[in-house]
Amino acid sequence: MIDKLLKKGLFFLVVLTGFFSQAQIHNPVEWDSEVKQISDNEYQLVINAYIQENWHLYSQELPEGGALPTVFKFEDAGDKYELVGETNESESVTEYDNVFEMDLTYFSNSATFTQNIKVLDSSLTSIQGKVEYQACDDKACIFQTEDFEFIINEKSIANAGKEVSENEAISEDKEDLAVNNPEEKRSFWGIFIVAFLSGFAALLTPCVFPMIPMTVSFFTKQSKSRAAGIRNAIFYGISIVVIYVLLGSLVTLIFGADSLNALSTNVWFNIIFFILLVVFAISFMGAFEIVLPSSWGTKIDSKADKGGLIGIFFMALALAIVSFSCTGPIVGTLLVEAASKGGIAPIVGMLGFSLAIALPFGLFAAFPGWLNTLPKSGGWLNTVKVTLGFLELALAFKFLSNADLVLQLHILEREIFLAIWIAIFGMLALYLFGKIRLPHDSKVDHISVGRLITGLVALIFTIYLIPGLWGAPLKIISGFPPPMQYSESPDGIGASSAGVSSPTGSLPEGAKYGPHDIVSFHEYEDGLEYAKQKDLPVLIDFTGHACVNCRKMEERVWSEPQILEVLKNDVVLISLYVDDKRKLPESEQYVSETTGKEIESIGNKWSDFQITRYKANAQPYYVLIDHNEEKLIAPSAYEPDADEYYNWLKKGIENFSKPGTSSTQSLNADSVSVFQ
Repeated sequence: MIDKLLKKGLFFLVVLTGFFSQAQIHNPVEWDSEVKQISDNEYQLVINAYIQENWHLYSQELPEGGALPTVFKFEDAGDKYELVGETNESESVTEYDNVFEMDLTYFSNSATFTQNIKVLDSSLTSIQGKVEYQACDDKACIFQTEDFEFIINEKSIANAGKEVSENEAISEDKEDLAVNNPEEKRSFWGIFIVAFLSGFAALLTPCVFPMIPMTVSFFTKQSKSRAAGIRNAIFYGISIVVIYVLLGSLVTLIFGADSLNALSTNVWFNIIFFILLVVFAISFMGAFEIVLPSSWGTKIDSKADKGGLIGIFFMALALAIVSFSCTGPIVGTLLVEAASKGGIAPIVGMLGFSLAIALPFGLFAAFPGWLNTLPKSGGWLNTVKVTLGFLELALAFKFLSNADLVLQLHILEREIFLAIWIAIFGMLALYLFGKIRLPHDSKVDHISVGRLITGLVALIFTIYLIPGLWGAPLKIISGFPPPMQYSESPDGIGASSAGVSSPTGSLPEGAKYGPHDIVSFHEYEDGLEYAKQKDLPVLIDFTGHACVNCRKMEERVWSEPQILEVLKNDVVLISLYVDDKRKLPESEQYVSETTGKEIESIGNKWSDFQITRYKANAQPYYVLIDHNEEKLIAPSAYEPDADEYYNWLKKGIENFSKPGTSSTQSLNADSVSVFQ
């Protein structure tokens, strides 16, 4: 009996868990306000936002076509007060967004907004205000409004100040917790892997590669035993790691963990780094050598002669200085790229880079016989160096493009950028095929297999870029060239003004063509009625014009042939935009029984519909229902795995088609199966 009760209890617990894991109310931003008196009749209205980790709140100033900006509205109090200037905001972060293909400005952890006012009537006791905002994390977006009341008296000012202090403490706790952010950890792993591969590339340059057999042979011959030689070589490798990690730590310490992030989005910084990368590229191609002062190397060598562990450490430092002409440009690029991530990313980057360089010394010291398998130094090392030069040159124009986008100069538009990259990678292919020779190249009668394969890769990539001049999306390099609309022909050569041709045939009443020409309804009742006529299930798509992950789903998941087939033929799509700012007729405006908020716009209406009926407020959010408006399967949120999303769609449609099976029974069964 007890076992049966436990099983039943577990069943309902799993069902509830499956439901609430999808249907939940997100409240990632908490707000409070205070009033500060500036003079006898001037006050400052202060609004504080406390943002959960992983979430972003967007700035008031954003370009059109991107995320929704934060908007503050203050009641019209007639002649009682007037606004002085604009609403100011605290320091923010601006980064390029690959989905919207533009720079977006946002806040993390906390934000403060201030609005100065001048009181014209001494009888004024309070001011009503409202904020409309969008907040997003990596999986969902929410669109909310929040009401404020600013009390104009000293007692309220003191109380408000106390409340803010407590919330500031909460905000500080959140900032501490942000260190353990799993998204940040994944980002650090990405930096580490890229840095490790960059270190491996630096290892194959003329400045570093010849040092491996020389240094390992020195340790094995000078040491009293093989074990001592291995120990010394390993300590040498560890010293290399320590030196580069100290460099990353020094950069972070001098500039600050977060200021580097802000610096990396600065126009002048991008221009300066473009110039530096061009100089590095020209150096790699053999025009000149970038070296540190020779006196530095002499002093370090004298320290290395002392022997012992200290001498070994200075030998590692000597390697870093001597090889600077090859490793310096790579290290510089890595530090800036890592700095754009903020935090300890430069340290992580230098750890990955130095491990790739240090690893061979320990391995070859432990297994000296492997030295015989190393290829001999020769012209191929210079080929590696020149190839890196071409890559540095291509990357340089990305930084110049960033500056051009921010300033909106339209000098380096998409076509010009792609033309430059086609020229660079085309020249790289010709170089690798031996058709072009540079100053330090040795004459060769034939090219190696490795060089031929690398040349073919460069040639294939060049050919891949060419259709981009005529409007091809080039998804492989998404985020590197300027966006499609930042070009001479935003819609592509020969395209219609809409960028796509509209399909032929009449649309059902109330329907429109959505993404990929899917027939979509924007009014719930219209779509439900059409679904009944066609005897098809309904897919409710809670979305937003400024929803990042909604666009990702539409572009990367809905575009899959098997999913597109389902969306066009097997369901009726109802897309409800919760950020639609169009006002409802006054007769249709109401106060939500669930949230108590005024529902004034179409977006408010659909947001309240989602919250009231499905106990969720994040987008994207997908619900499959039957004609009785019952769920056919547990709702789905952001799901980048196309196969998983397809299986979810097919399962819901099967439940719609099952004779004699209620929607609720199907939903419960599906909720359990998810966790089995």
